[in-house]
Amino acid sequence: MSQGGAAACEANKPQDRGWAWMVLLATVLLQGLTLGFPSCIGVFFTDLQHDFQASNSETSWFPSIMVAVLHGGGPLCSILVKRFGCRFTVMLGGLLSGVGMVSSSFCKSINQLYLTAGLITGLGSCFSFQAGLTVLGYYFVRWRTLANAIASTGVSLGFTLWPLLSQYLLDEMGWRNTFLIFGGILLNCCVCGAIMRPVQLASGSPQQSPKPAEEPGRKAEGAQLSNGASSPHPELQQQTRRTACFQMLQKYLAFDIFCQNKGYQIYTIGVTWMMMGFALPHVYLVPYAIQNGVEERRAALLISVIGLINIFIRPLTGLLSGHRVFTGRRIYLFSLAVLLCGLSNFICVISAEFSVLIVYCVILSIAMSGIGALTFQVLMDVVEMDRFSSALGLFTILESITLLIGPPLTGLLVDITSDFHYVFYNSSFFLISAALFMGLSFCALEKKTKLKEASKVSLDNPSRYQYNEMPTESQAESQSPPAVVYITSI
Repeated sequence: MSQGGAAACEANKPQDRGWAWMVLLATVLLQGLTLGFPSCIGVFFTDLQHDFQASNSETSWFPSIMVAVLHGGGPLCSILVKRFGCRFTVMLGGLLSGVGMVSSSFCKSINQLYLTAGLITGLGSCFSFQAGLTVLGYYFVRWRTLANAIASTGVSLGFTLWPLLSQYLLDEMGWRNTFLIFGGILLNCCVCGAIMRPVQLASGSPQQSPKPAEEPGRKAEGAQLSNGASSPHPELQQQTRRTACFQMLQKYLAFDIFCQNKGYQIYTIGVTWMMMGFALPHVYLVPYAIQNGVEERRAALLISVIGLINIFIRPLTGLLSGHRVFTGRRIYLFSLAVLLCGLSNFICVISAEFSVLIVYCVILSIAMSGIGALTFQVLMDVVEMDRFSSALGLFTILESITLLIGPPLTGLLVDITSDFHYVFYNSSFFLISAALFMGLSFCALEKKTKLKEASKVSLDNPSRYQYNEMPTESQAESQSPPAVVYITSI
């Protein structure tokens, strides 16, 4: 081995060994504390509605804001990670989450709850979760796929444990004291962040580069000076600022990819539409069961059943879908999972007995496992990896909008009709229509791509991303992960 190769191996010594597994354990805990937390909100739905004298629509804004901010805060998290590092961002997120829930225990109106538990806790959870996954990419290279599959079990653990703990604490001490305790529990994200010490990469520099946001401005300024401008002109300064702003937007929100890449365009629209109905069962399943005579403890158990099955199915689905047999076909597996999720909602309409609802939760959990495991794998299939981070930024922001408005609009319909069945009708409509749209559109796009390839007879360098209409340049794989990859999970 050459001296340079030996030096690189020595610099990457923390990766895939030793402390990396402690970081993985911290990431599992982080996912349970952050992504798993919104699953318990339905337990408090009825109590909050009674205490604040709020309608279904008003009460559902609280979890909607939390989930929307959790998914849509990716670009802001990315900026913080680049400027201050992953460890700082995770600990800041834990602090915000804890403060948000402690403040929520003192709220006097539902509107205050939107700010404290919805915005502050949601933003804190976003910072902790996404920065935690980013640092995991630095600690694992060879075993990165396995590490991400193991880390995803944290979401399932959170789905299983949070509802049971919530119902127990709610029965014993009420929702205000429960929120106060939750604030202390979420502060453990700071402990997880403290474990995630920076990794020295092969170049000998830390994983974070200082103040990258200034680079576009510097480039534009350099271009201005190279054009012979001896003194800054006001119009040139304004043009420089516009150029820098455009470069920043293109870096974190890939509008150019959305306009040029038909596969990314179809997938983003389909998932955004799907999210209008995806979160509805999580918010309304427990209130629906309680209204139909199911005991509160057993109603909370329904969400835990979903999480328990996810623990086993989600990692298995992720690993199986990564097999080369499914390369280029994952979008159809994803559409099938979305279709199954939509069809499963009709079980609730047939009957609200506890045994029937258990069957519904089992089928829903299997479908959700497929959606959660494939969402970002499909996105990697349709977008080049060097633009994945920015493509994910636009993707998460658009889906967060529909996550925000879906439950309140459905809650308004329930308030008008006094019938919870419309929750599951709405969910099925959005999920089934999204599945059909994505499956049929990608099928048509694939046929169009094959016709183009046949006409050009380009057999030398087949593209890995068969849904991508943008030309792809071959690039050597880098041993180190991208500077920032903010990833959400469903």
